[in-house]
Amino acid sequence: MHILDLLEAIRAIAQTGLNYEQDHYNRERYERLIQLAAGEYATLTGDEEQQVAERLRGELGYITPKIGCAGVVTNEQGHLLLVKRSDNGRYGFPGGYAEVGLTPQDNVRREIREETGLEVRVDELINVFCTLPGEFNQPHTVYGLYFACTVTGGTLTPSHETPEVGFYDHTQITHWHMRHAERAAYVVQWLKECGRYGR
Repeated sequence: MHILDLLEAIRAIAQTGLNYEQDHYNRERYERLIQLAAGEYATLTGDEEQQVAERLRGELGYITPKIGCAGVVTNEQGHLLLVKRSDNGRYGFPGGYAEVGLTPQDNVRREIREETGLEVRVDELINVFCTLPGEFNQPHTVYGLYFACTVTGGTLTPSHETPEVGFYDHTQITHWHMRHAERAAYVVQWLKECGRYGR
Protein backbone atom coordinates (compact mmCIF):
# COMPACT_ATOMS: atom_id res chain seq x y z
CA MET A 1 0.00 0.00 0.00
CA HIS A 2 1.32 3.45 -0.93
CA ILE A 3 1.72 5.92 1.94
CA LEU A 4 -0.86 8.27 0.37
CA ASP A 5 -3.40 5.43 0.23
CA LEU A 6 -2.76 4.78 3.92
CA LEU A 7 -3.11 8.46 4.80
CA GLU A 8 -6.34 8.68 2.78
CA ALA A 9 -7.77 5.75 4.74
CA ILE A 10 -6.71 7.24 8.10
CA ARG A 11 -8.09 10.64 7.12
CA ALA A 12 -11.42 9.15 6.03
CA ILE A 13 -11.79 7.18 9.28
CA ALA A 14 -10.95 10.23 11.38
CA GLN A 15 -13.21 12.68 9.52
CA THR A 16 -16.12 10.25 9.51
CA GLY A 17 -15.61 9.59 13.22
CA LEU A 18 -15.56 13.29 14.09
CA ASN A 19 -18.73 13.81 12.06
CA TYR A 20 -20.76 11.19 13.93
CA GLU A 21 -19.08 10.52 17.27
CA GLN A 22 -20.38 12.28 20.41
CA ASP A 23 -18.25 10.56 23.05
CA HIS A 24 -15.49 12.90 24.25
CA TYR A 25 -12.80 10.22 24.53
CA ASN A 26 -13.49 8.76 21.11
CA ARG A 27 -13.41 12.24 19.59
CA GLU A 28 -9.95 12.72 21.13
CA ARG A 29 -8.82 9.53 19.42
CA TYR A 30 -10.13 10.71 16.05
CA GLU A 31 -8.45 14.09 16.59
CA ARG A 32 -5.20 12.22 17.23
CA LEU A 33 -5.59 10.41 13.90
CA ILE A 34 -6.14 13.77 12.17
CA GLN A 35 -2.95 15.11 13.74
CA LEU A 36 -0.91 12.04 12.77
CA ALA A 37 -2.17 12.20 9.19
CA ALA A 38 -1.50 15.95 9.07
CA GLY A 39 2.08 15.39 10.15
CA GLU A 40 2.75 12.93 7.34
CA TYR A 41 0.91 15.06 4.77
CA ALA A 42 3.00 18.05 5.86
CA THR A 43 6.21 16.07 5.42
CA LEU A 44 5.18 15.01 1.93
CA THR A 45 3.87 18.40 0.78
CA GLY A 46 6.05 20.86 2.67
CA ASP A 47 3.01 22.60 4.20
CA GLU A 48 2.74 23.56 7.86
CA GLU A 49 1.37 20.67 9.94
CA GLN A 50 -1.21 22.79 11.77
CA GLN A 51 -2.54 24.25 8.53
CA VAL A 52 -2.93 20.76 7.09
CA ALA A 53 -4.71 19.61 10.26
CA GLU A 54 -7.18 22.48 10.03
CA ARG A 55 -7.94 21.63 6.40
CA LEU A 56 -8.43 17.99 7.32
CA ARG A 57 -10.85 18.92 10.09
CA GLY A 58 -12.94 20.74 7.54
CA GLU A 59 -12.65 19.14 4.14
CA LEU A 60 -9.47 18.51 2.20
CA GLY A 61 -10.25 19.20 -1.44
CA TYR A 62 -13.43 20.21 -3.21
CA ILE A 63 -16.65 19.16 -1.50
CA THR A 64 -18.37 16.68 -3.79
CA PRO A 65 -21.57 14.61 -3.69
CA LYS A 66 -21.58 11.50 -1.59
CA ILE A 67 -21.38 8.27 -3.56
CA GLY A 68 -23.36 5.16 -2.76
CA CYS A 69 -23.16 1.77 -4.47
CA ALA A 70 -25.89 -0.89 -4.60
CA GLY A 71 -26.20 -4.33 -6.14
CA VAL A 72 -29.14 -5.72 -8.11
CA VAL A 73 -29.46 -9.51 -7.95
CA THR A 74 -32.37 -11.71 -9.06
CA ASN A 75 -33.19 -15.39 -8.69
CA GLU A 76 -34.76 -17.71 -11.28
CA GLN A 77 -38.24 -16.49 -10.32
CA GLY A 78 -37.26 -12.91 -11.05
CA HIS A 79 -37.39 -11.94 -7.37
CA LEU A 80 -35.00 -9.23 -6.19
CA LEU A 81 -32.39 -9.59 -3.48
CA LEU A 82 -33.54 -7.13 -0.80
CA VAL A 83 -32.59 -6.35 2.79
CA LYS A 84 -34.65 -5.06 5.67
CA ARG A 85 -32.74 -2.24 7.34
CA SER A 86 -32.28 -2.22 11.10
CA ASP A 87 -32.34 1.60 11.28
CA ASN A 88 -35.86 2.10 9.90
CA GLY A 89 -37.34 -1.35 9.29
CA ARG A 90 -37.77 -0.67 5.57
CA TYR A 91 -36.69 -2.70 2.56
CA GLY A 92 -34.15 -1.78 -0.06
CA PHE A 93 -31.27 -2.99 -2.18
CA PRO A 94 -28.06 -4.08 -0.45
CA GLY A 95 -25.61 -1.21 -0.62
CA GLY A 96 -24.18 1.80 1.14
CA TYR A 97 -21.73 4.68 0.94
CA ALA A 98 -18.54 3.93 -0.96
CA GLU A 99 -15.32 3.60 0.99
CA VAL A 100 -12.11 5.25 -0.16
CA GLY A 101 -9.45 3.11 -1.78
CA LEU A 102 -11.98 0.78 -3.43
CA THR A 103 -13.51 0.75 -6.90
CA PRO A 104 -17.30 1.01 -7.20
CA GLN A 105 -17.37 -2.69 -8.05
CA ASP A 106 -15.28 -3.52 -4.96
CA ASN A 107 -17.70 -1.51 -2.84
CA VAL A 108 -20.71 -3.38 -4.26
CA ARG A 109 -19.11 -6.75 -3.55
CA ARG A 110 -18.21 -5.66 -0.02
CA GLU A 111 -21.69 -4.32 0.76
CA ILE A 112 -23.48 -7.41 -0.56
CA ARG A 113 -21.11 -9.70 1.34
CA GLU A 114 -21.50 -7.76 4.60
CA GLU A 115 -25.27 -7.29 4.36
CA THR A 116 -26.40 -10.61 2.85
CA GLY A 117 -23.56 -13.15 3.10
CA LEU A 118 -23.50 -13.66 -0.67
CA GLU A 119 -20.52 -13.37 -2.99
CA VAL A 120 -21.24 -11.78 -6.36
CA ARG A 121 -19.72 -10.91 -9.69
CA VAL A 122 -20.41 -7.30 -10.62
CA ASP A 123 -21.51 -7.26 -14.24
CA GLU A 124 -22.58 -3.83 -15.48
CA LEU A 125 -23.82 -0.43 -14.39
CA ILE A 126 -27.61 -0.10 -14.61
CA ASN A 127 -27.96 3.59 -13.81
CA VAL A 128 -26.87 6.43 -11.55
CA PHE A 129 -29.69 7.76 -9.37
CA CYS A 130 -29.61 11.06 -7.51
CA THR A 131 -30.99 12.25 -4.18
CA LEU A 132 -30.76 16.00 -3.54
CA PRO A 133 -30.27 17.86 -0.26
CA GLY A 134 -33.52 18.22 1.67
CA GLU A 135 -35.09 15.12 0.17
CA PHE A 136 -36.00 12.58 2.86
CA ASN A 137 -34.72 15.05 5.48
CA GLN A 138 -31.08 14.44 4.61
CA PRO A 139 -28.53 17.20 3.92
CA HIS A 140 -26.45 15.80 1.08
CA THR A 141 -26.39 15.41 -2.67
CA VAL A 142 -26.04 11.64 -3.11
CA TYR A 143 -25.31 9.71 -6.28
CA GLY A 144 -26.36 6.06 -6.15
CA LEU A 145 -24.61 3.69 -8.57
CA TYR A 146 -26.70 0.57 -9.18
CA PHE A 147 -24.96 -2.47 -10.66
CA ALA A 148 -26.36 -5.72 -12.06
CA CYS A 149 -24.71 -8.63 -10.24
CA THR A 150 -24.58 -12.42 -10.41
CA VAL A 151 -24.29 -14.66 -7.34
CA THR A 152 -21.10 -16.74 -7.32
CA GLY A 153 -21.19 -18.17 -3.79
CA GLY A 154 -22.02 -17.63 -0.15
CA THR A 155 -25.17 -18.23 1.88
CA LEU A 156 -27.93 -15.77 2.73
CA THR A 157 -27.02 -14.50 6.19
CA PRO A 158 -28.56 -11.53 8.07
CA SER A 159 -26.33 -8.94 9.74
CA HIS A 160 -26.75 -6.40 12.53
CA GLU A 161 -27.55 -3.79 9.86
CA THR A 162 -29.87 -6.09 7.90
CA PRO A 163 -31.86 -8.45 10.18
CA GLU A 164 -33.83 -9.83 7.23
CA VAL A 165 -32.39 -10.69 3.81
CA GLY A 166 -33.84 -12.66 0.92
CA PHE A 167 -35.29 -12.70 -2.57
CA TYR A 168 -38.66 -10.93 -2.74
CA ASP A 169 -41.39 -10.17 -5.26
CA HIS A 170 -40.90 -6.42 -5.32
CA THR A 171 -44.59 -5.82 -6.09
CA GLN A 172 -45.49 -7.24 -2.68
CA ILE A 173 -43.20 -4.95 -0.66
CA THR A 174 -45.05 -2.01 0.89
CA HIS A 175 -42.46 -0.45 3.21
CA TRP A 176 -39.55 0.78 1.11
CA HIS A 177 -36.47 2.78 2.04
CA MET A 178 -36.49 6.19 0.37
CA ARG A 179 -36.94 5.77 -3.43
CA HIS A 180 -36.09 2.09 -3.60
CA ALA A 181 -39.62 1.20 -4.74
CA GLU A 182 -39.37 3.23 -7.95
CA ARG A 183 -35.79 2.07 -8.43
CA ALA A 184 -36.96 -1.54 -8.10
CA ALA A 185 -39.52 -0.97 -10.85
CA TYR A 186 -36.84 0.68 -13.00
CA VAL A 187 -34.25 -2.09 -12.61
CA VAL A 188 -36.81 -4.85 -13.25
CA GLN A 189 -37.74 -3.17 -16.53
CA TRP A 190 -34.05 -2.77 -17.37
CA LEU A 191 -33.40 -6.44 -16.63
CA LYS A 192 -36.30 -7.50 -18.85
CA GLU A 193 -35.10 -5.34 -21.75
CA CYS A 194 -31.60 -6.78 -21.40
CA GLY A 195 -32.83 -10.38 -21.21
CA ARG A 196 -31.44 -10.78 -17.69
CA TYR A 197 -34.71 -11.02 -15.79
CA GLY A 198 -35.07 -14.29 -13.89
CA ARG A 199 -31.57 -15.34 -14.83
